[in-house]
Amino acid sequence: MTDVCGEDPSFICREVLNRTDDRGLAELADMLLGTPLAVVAIFLAAIVVNRLATRSIKRGLRTLHSGAVRERLGALRRRAPAALQETDEISLRAEQRIEALTSVLRSITTAMIFAIAGFMILAEIGLNLAPLLAGAGVVGLALGFGAQSLVKDFLSGLFILVEDQFGVGDIVDLDQQTSGTVEAVSLRTTRLRAVDGTVWHVPNGDIRRVGNKSQHWSRAVLDIEVAYENDIDHATSIIKRVADELWHQREDILEEPEVWGVEQLGPNSIVLRLVVKTRPADQYAVSRELRQRLKETFEAEGIQLPFAQQVVWHRGVPEAQPAGEKPE
Repeated sequence: MTDVCGEDPSFICREVLNRTDDRGLAELADMLLGTPLAVVAIFLAAIVVNRLATRSIKRGLRTLHSGAVRERLGALRRRAPAALQETDEISLRAEQRIEALTSVLRSITTAMIFAIAGFMILAEIGLNLAPLLAGAGVVGLALGFGAQSLVKDFLSGLFILVEDQFGVGDIVDLDQQTSGTVEAVSLRTTRLRAVDGTVWHVPNGDIRRVGNKSQHWSRAVLDIEVAYENDIDHATSIIKRVADELWHQREDILEEPEVWGVEQLGPNSIVLRLVVKTRPADQYAVSRELRQRLKETFEAEGIQLPFAQQVVWHRGVPEAQPAGEKPE
């Protein structure tokens, strides 16, 4: 058996030799049927395993997303159930993230499975895999050293997608140096467009800290200056009234506006702070409309706006008295 079929005899060779006791027929059957059937079986097994793995990846990502996002948004939904329910926009963004991650993980999984299957097929044919594996190890080590930044960008991009740090359409600030609206997120780079139209391409490996200004909800913060001559309670009530009117007219304001009171005593004015909770990225439009309405209402209500002023004290120098005279 060992002389005819080798140390690890195949099923075909063993059965033919046992049934016919014909050495030549067993070797021919092993050459024509044994190895090809083993190669086909390995290939079919790789296809089945790959299909199951890719389906499990997408199902796992969907489960992970639904659990994590609902847990993070649970408290917000309880406070504003009508505004923060899972809308079509949130679902579309989640679907885009899932598809991107699924595509990447499927490619990696498919490459690994068929690489292993390829090595098994080469071993089945009879090739010595030791030199091949050694050479592949050396090449992989060289590529690893030469492409460290690329691997760093790839892993950072993967974590950005998995953790949902930001997505397309978000307004972000990267390390307080680059800010803008996200136009595209890939595994290697993130593309931002600044307010002035500049397009920034930032390698994901260079992103250390991200400030997302439009995730889940945003807040319009207005520091309103009024002159010292105004009555603070009157000015505060006007600000609150204008903000409440806008709240009832716009659906992108999630909660009742709040006037936090005196924020600062400046050299020429008193600063009153107004905060308004809005839908993601809507804080800028709400702030502009509030400023316009406040300006018009202040003029109608007689609220004075501050202007730069300075008080100058002039002190006269007393005249010198002649010698020998007593001052009167």
